[in-house]
Amino acid sequence: MNVLCLLPTENRVALTAARATAAAVFAAFLVITAAARSALAQQGTMSPYQDEQDGVGAGGKWTEFRSEDKMTGAKKARFELLSNNYLREDPDSKPRVELVCSNGKYEHADFNPGTKLGRPDYPGFWGQPKMEVMVRIDGSHEHKGWNWVRGHFLAMDKGTARGMIGAEIFNIEVRTRSGPQIAEFSPAGLNLDEVRKSCDLTPHKP
Repeated sequence: MNVLCLLPTENRVALTAARATAAAVFAAFLVITAAARSALAQQGTMSPYQDEQDGVGAGGKWTEFRSEDKMTGAKKARFELLSNNYLREDPDSKPRVELVCSNGKYEHADFNPGTKLGRPDYPGFWGQPKMEVMVRIDGSHEHKGWNWVRGHFLAMDKGTARGMIGAEIFNIEVRTRSGPQIAEFSPAGLNLDEVRKSCDLTPHKP
């Protein structure tokens, strides 16, 4: 038998009102918590590097991290974009691309698949290991030979970096230890004025 039925009418009304109030308070708590998490996400992203400031939004899905070289005093900027998908070896680490700049000039761009790469394909002019990848920038695609760095990431060419920052779609097909896979990125929305100021880099259609 429902316990409420045994209570006087006024007690039942009071208990029902108390439950409604508790439910409203709990719902408000959930809303406030969600808002706080959203605000924290917008404020920045923790940097994985000790001497780098936490990241701030750089437009679209990009995050910008800043640091200063302790020896030279060079002002560094790193723009990072995570992929929309995971590769099958590691569902906890998304592939990412990075633009690294120093004192207002572009230095390099890297692609990190978030998992171990397959073996390099051939040596470059100076004997450095290289891997062939296929790159899609919006409606065009082509094969690229990128420097293979310790089996963990690939050094992108500057032309691809310029195409990427002005694109809507940017995909990289790369060979991992378990075969070819595609990392899918959405680079649209990047603050191109900030990139031009920090890297002296402008977009270029392939």
